[in-house]
Amino acid sequence: MRASSLEPNPWLHRFAWFTAAATLLLICSGGMVTSKGVGLAVPDWPTSFGYNMFLFPLSKWVGGILFEHTHRLLASTIGFLAIILAVWLWKSGAPRWLRNLGWMSLGAVVLQGFLGGLRVTMLKDEIGIFHACLAQAFLGMLVVIALATSARWRSIAEEEKNISSRSVVAGALIITFLIYGQLVLVATMRHQHRELAINDFPNAYGQIIPDTNPATLARINAWREAHALSEVTASQIWLQMGHRFLAAIIAVAIAAFWFVVRAQSKRISALRRLSDFWLTLVLLQIILGAWTIWSNKAADIATAHVALGAVLFSIGVALSALLLCLQKSRSNIRMVRPRDLAAANLM
Repeated sequence: MRASSLEPNPWLHRFAWFTAAATLLLICSGGMVTSKGVGLAVPDWPTSFGYNMFLFPLSKWVGGILFEHTHRLLASTIGFLAIILAVWLWKSGAPRWLRNLGWMSLGAVVLQGFLGGLRVTMLKDEIGIFHACLAQAFLGMLVVIALATSARWRSIAEEEKNISSRSVVAGALIITFLIYGQLVLVATMRHQHRELAINDFPNAYGQIIPDTNPATLARINAWREAHALSEVTASQIWLQMGHRFLAAIIAVAIAAFWFVVRAQSKRISALRRLSDFWLTLVLLQIILGAWTIWSNKAADIATAHVALGAVLFSIGVALSALLLCLQKSRSNIRMVRPRDLAAANLM
């Protein structure tokens, strides 16, 4: 990845950010569909109760149908936006890697649409998990496109002369991959369509580390049955514990990243502002995670938790892309030898 030779087009840049923002809204819409358990409120696809989905009568948009049908229409709209973005990048004279990324994002959103349809027609939760994870990857692609079409992308190398890019970029990439892994865990838990496997926080059934031997698990399920909750297995409990442990690791890693950037960056730059934002939001995300449990997975709180996870992933993608750009720019500068510069000045 290198700094683009593309002349910044403010309208292309704004359109890329608009598409990314619409995709975040789509993720929120999908989160609400899953939280409310209305993914099959419209049982057919690509039609909606036999209607062309774009001609489905407004009077029938009621209850769970409202959430599911709105999600479909929003997904279709983003598909059209992705087509426009890919063609615009191709026509703009953007670098090859950026044009390819535009076509990749278009391919991702087309595949996303088919997965959404197959989730309805085949009734497979595994498809829903992949559907959710691909949405996050598509959002990450859009964030990189939006950054690479900005004027800031070209000036990043001049902004940060103190960042030790090799170590910092490795940290940003690792944290971003950890966040994506966390999103995969969340998608797996949410598409089980069950109540919370652990209903208390910060403890887990009264303990820091829950006991899941058969006798204890039987007592847990007896308690859950008394509270009209479905039974849980040890693997479901440990899946949620894995989510908690990984959340703690990510929070500590982001705090360490923030400290390093603050120590090395001598000015208020895009990298420093993004790291400040990252740290603030991960703390808010922990609060939302706890609130999700305390509210017994209230749909609006759980959806906000999912949406903020997508934002945290997007910030990680943005930081990684900016730092990779900085690292590449420095490599190019080191490849230019002093005698070459002297020769160039004599020409």
